[in-house]
Amino acid sequence: MTRIVVGPFNRVEGDLEVSLDLADGRVQAAYVNSPLFRGFEQIMIGRAPLDALAIVPRICGICSVAQSAAAASALADAMGIVPTPNGVLARHLIQATENLADHLTHFYLFFMPDFARSAYAGRPWHEAVAHRFAAVRGEASADMLPARAGFLKLMGFLAGRWPHTLTIQPGGSTRAITAGERIRLLAQLREFRGFLEKHLFGDTLANVAQLASKAQLLAWADGRSADFPAFLAAASDLGLDKLGRASDAFLSHGAYGILPAGSWQAGKSAAFDPVAIDEDTSRAWLAQGNPRHPAQGETIVDANKAAAYTWCKAPRYAGQVYEVGALARQIVAGHPLLLDFVARDGGSVMARVVARLLELALIVPEMERWVHALQPGEAFCTHGDMPDEASGAGLVEAARGSLGHWLSIRRGRIERYQIIAPTTWNFSPRDSNEQPGPLEQALVGLPAGDGALPTVQHVVRSFDPCMVCTVH
Repeated sequence: MTRIVVGPFNRVEGDLEVSLDLADGRVQAAYVNSPLFRGFEQIMIGRAPLDALAIVPRICGICSVAQSAAAASALADAMGIVPTPNGVLARHLIQATENLADHLTHFYLFFMPDFARSAYAGRPWHEAVAHRFAAVRGEASADMLPARAGFLKLMGFLAGRWPHTLTIQPGGSTRAITAGERIRLLAQLREFRGFLEKHLFGDTLANVAQLASKAQLLAWADGRSADFPAFLAAASDLGLDKLGRASDAFLSHGAYGILPAGSWQAGKSAAFDPVAIDEDTSRAWLAQGNPRHPAQGETIVDANKAAAYTWCKAPRYAGQVYEVGALARQIVAGHPLLLDFVARDGGSVMARVVARLLELALIVPEMERWVHALQPGEAFCTHGDMPDEASGAGLVEAARGSLGHWLSIRRGRIERYQIIAPTTWNFSPRDSNEQPGPLEQALVGLPAGDGALPTVQHVVRSFDPCMVCTVH
């Protein structure tokens, strides 16, 4: 048995290392390390509850809106208030803008450049893909970056700034949208739709959203000149529809009022029970104890712990390992295309990327509908009083999956603040029952000898890691 350490990974938000045990040229076991501890959960203790709205978005610079939304939802739960209808729509729009921008960035700048590697020279698709997607030099970024910048102008109207907006509040949004701004929002969405239909899909969003099986998707992509079909051709040639499978158990908190919360395993859906979540610290450099629900959780450093190999806790749902993300959202929602992918080959590298791009086709039309539903002149935010004693939870969906904030307030100050980020779920270590986390499972069996490293990279990137969120 030989052990190698892969990392630090480039084109990843934060620090990531993966230790691989190899035998006969294949991965026998994987151990995922989040090596940078940041301590936001401890920073929050003793502060005024509303300070969370300014502090926790600083956990990350690419998914700060998701952190804002989770914090605002937890505070609203503690305060016992409900956002106004306009406030709910504005928050959906702000969250969707960030999530879809993240999907686009992941595909064009993080994931596709790996196909431009010289290791793939000679493949029938390699020359065209390298010309389009090579890091820095590829022409795709010249098309995508202006489209992304134009799309993110929505944040200026809706949130005032990005990242780290203070617009999202427990009662909704502080940024009221006028009738004129609503027209400009629709114009920006129409422009973004045009980029997606011309460059990414080569077809209408409606046609992409209606694809209902893997065979139908591949038939649709055959001969089509666009970036998504180019990915499907390369991924099919490399067998990425058969690689990167974890436990095929999926979890979603629900998103935008249209994607349901729930779990899915072995072909069966179940209602989501937030009480069933706990975190295990057996293999983390954190104080040992029995697995705890995050509402009772603690983050106490034990940097010399002998059995540990990461700063990441191990979230579990009903004691089991669950994967989160766009694929999980669409499986729980019952989209036939992703259900067919998982039924055939499990949760693969290809399935995860397809799910992200499918969300672009599904959610942009919903954003247009939300803009039309805004009522200028009516309230965008409601107000309430912060109690001296309370607790609350905020469960949302970030681009990378399920994000939860749990807080308790005592004597008007934060007594406890706990966060489970999407990458904490997907990049979790082993737990006290020695269950590997989703990525650790997905890497087992992969070829990892000379020249095989790109395969490991594809599997790791298919989960779209955000390590700074993982360790807060």
